[in-house]
Amino acid sequence: MSRTPYIAGNWKMFKTIAEAEVFVSGLLPRLGDVDGVDVALCVPYTALGAVVDSTRGSRVEVYAQNMHWAAEGAYTGEVSAAMLNELDVHGALLGHSERRELFGETDRALQQKVPAALEAGLAPMLCVGETEEEREAGDTERKLRHQVQEGLEKVPVERLAEVTIAYEPIWAIGTGQVATPEQAQEAIAFVRALVAGFDREAAERVRVLYGGSVKAENAAELLALPDVDGALVGGASLDPASFAAIVDAARG
Repeated sequence: MSRTPYIAGNWKMFKTIAEAEVFVSGLLPRLGDVDGVDVALCVPYTALGAVVDSTRGSRVEVYAQNMHWAAEGAYTGEVSAAMLNELDVHGALLGHSERRELFGETDRALQQKVPAALEAGLAPMLCVGETEEEREAGDTERKLRHQVQEGLEKVPVERLAEVTIAYEPIWAIGTGQVATPEQAQEAIAFVRALVAGFDREAAERVRVLYGGSVKAENAAELLALPDVDGALVGGASLDPASFAAIVDAARG
């Protein structure tokens, strides 16, 4: 089954509204009509409205970097799906390793967030991945099994394929280290097999991305792997030219 390549940029805590608008004005001409590739930008809450407006009419989607599972409530500092919908946001990045490690995000919370996003009409992008210690201990598959099974536990089977999964080996995020093609393919094929444990057809349709020090220089090799459907790009997504080059690599 043919899956449309997906390139998503995660800006993390970078870019003011003014900087975000400059970025978009530099990116869109470089993308052209983005034929054959889906593109998303995961931007800080404060810049969401401006980036949605700046990309309107293009094929670039806009994601929040987090979302609470509750419709509303006494959750100071959190943002709900309804608040994101009001801005015409397309989806939400959920469970990024920095959210897990620095802010205590749990698999149990993600078990609620992923279906809540779907129910609200937002596309969820679920991040999974192992630490360097876990890989060295041979625990990669155990960690991925737990994260994927917990994160998808409450997703209706007929909607599984609407979830995008981003495999990010934590040891490769922002370090300059990149998983070898063999490591990336093996881990992402395992993630797809875990989805098949829920539903075989969904596993063929779900898109699994690689993330972790993806750059224009290494993107083509990673994107050519049979189970890799795209990339979640960190630092290289902060520059319009480098991000556009990765999108070009996904066009093949």
